[in-house]
Amino acid sequence: MKKKENNSGSKLKIIPLGGLEQIGMNITAFEYEDSIIVVDCGLSFPADDMLGIDLVIPDVTYLKDNLDRVKGFMITHGHEDHIGALPYVLRDVNVPIYATRLTMGIIENKLREHNLMKGTKRKVVKFGQSINLGQFRVEFIRTNHSIVDAAALAIYSPAGVVVHTGDFKVDYTPVFGDAIDLQRFAELGKKGVLALMCDSTNAERPGFTPSERTVGKTFDNLFEEHRNTRIFVATFASNVDRVQQIINTAYKFGKKVCVEGRSMVSIIETARNLECINIPENTLIEIDQMKNYPDDQQVIITTGSQGESMAALSRMANGMHRKITIGAGDTVIFSSNPIPGNEKSVTKVINELLRKGADVIFQDAHVSGHACQEEIKLIYTLVQPKYAIPVHGEYKHLKAQAKIAQSLGIDKENIFILSSGDVIELGEDSAKVTGKVPTGAILVDGLGVGDVGNVVLRDRQHLAEDGIMIVVMSLDRYNGQLVAGPDIVSRGFVYVKESDELIEEARHTVDEAIQKCLDRGITDWGKLKNTTKDALSDYVWKKTKRRPMILPIIMEV
Repeated sequence: MKKKENNSGSKLKIIPLGGLEQIGMNITAFEYEDSIIVVDCGLSFPADDMLGIDLVIPDVTYLKDNLDRVKGFMITHGHEDHIGALPYVLRDVNVPIYATRLTMGIIENKLREHNLMKGTKRKVVKFGQSINLGQFRVEFIRTNHSIVDAAALAIYSPAGVVVHTGDFKVDYTPVFGDAIDLQRFAELGKKGVLALMCDSTNAERPGFTPSERTVGKTFDNLFEEHRNTRIFVATFASNVDRVQQIINTAYKFGKKVCVEGRSMVSIIETARNLECINIPENTLIEIDQMKNYPDDQQVIITTGSQGESMAALSRMANGMHRKITIGAGDTVIFSSNPIPGNEKSVTKVINELLRKGADVIFQDAHVSGHACQEEIKLIYTLVQPKYAIPVHGEYKHLKAQAKIAQSLGIDKENIFILSSGDVIELGEDSAKVTGKVPTGAILVDGLGVGDVGNVVLRDRQHLAEDGIMIVVMSLDRYNGQLVAGPDIVSRGFVYVKESDELIEEARHTVDEAIQKCLDRGITDWGKLKNTTKDALSDYVWKKTKRRPMILPIIMEV
């Protein structure tokens, strides 16, 4: 590899198209001469001000513009923030997908939903295997995370090797499968690594992330304490190991388990088919069979640990679930921490459950899937990269990792905190940010992808805050005189029944303004609409200090 590098003066370009300065929407392009490979393709969830938006996916204009050079997607693991945008992006960038067993199983569920199975090439990769794509060779390395089959990637290019950790933690006693392949990281470090792109999510937290297995002991204790109640456990749909441990404990205590929530049922079924989860016989039951067992023999594993209003747990809490209602005598365990930004919704669900008389436990039944400071130090020490590029996290997380890298002796000049869209060029002796490519967020609303932009959101915000007034009038086609109206309809502005006088006066104000225009011979609709807007807006502001959206409609008769 090295020899080839000296002949070619080309540089390796790394271009994060999303996922930096936020948690979610991870996607990074690696480019060398005529070859581009893409690592991950995730979505993020809408912020509070994105009214009515379902999902947010990355803008892949750069990949579309260079489609002939894009060789494939390398997927590190099966979480939504790393695979969720694939069904949308594949429509424009249809290249093969490479992923490990369970990751591919979850991706295939998505492709089936979107009718993309036939047209998408897929290859399941084993740990230790390498894939050759153009100028790149990509090796998948086993790591641990809160989902089985997570991988780090060693990306070999003529300019040198880049190690991308994916989302990871160091778990010496994982629930399923083997521990992280630290030996491979060390071997790569010995041979020389150009850059390390390392997970920063927990870079502010000192110490080590506890093993996933410790949660199993917590469940044993909690089930012991609440032997005589029906137990609900809310966790992430994709945390197969967590589900495995809840099932193990339930089996020990002779309880039956029901899995509720569409995404969780689908992932557990996939994990079961791929033998990534072991469920003892006669332990798992369907929701309809629950009535055959007493409450104290039931365990319900459910989605909704983040307080999502439509998830199973929220529906059970507010009595909207068709088959299960939570009430006095039930125990609800939250086996997750709120993702930043979700604290309010989680608290709301907890309050609702407490009001219903349930016993709610939301401490100590969770461990993170991301590395804390000591594990990050371990990876840096084994890999010994020349350059550090912290990834996966908000700016403060990236900054915290930069500090760790510095404390381990990496020069400040060799640490790069990038923003999405930055192009960093790496060679054996140099690294610098040389430009920017277009990036951004594409909003998905229902079946529409990208048809809702800032203007529409601004209108939605306006409607949500101030309401709307619609003014309808009819003009005579021949002499331009006002035949009917103006009539005013309002929504979300004032309660009409109690504001007859205000609406009547507003109608009168518009009538006067329109008549003035018509008397002066102005029949241009644009002018009439603007006059209506101005007159009504001024009147309403004077009377109410509000600015509703005003929509004049003119008809010709």
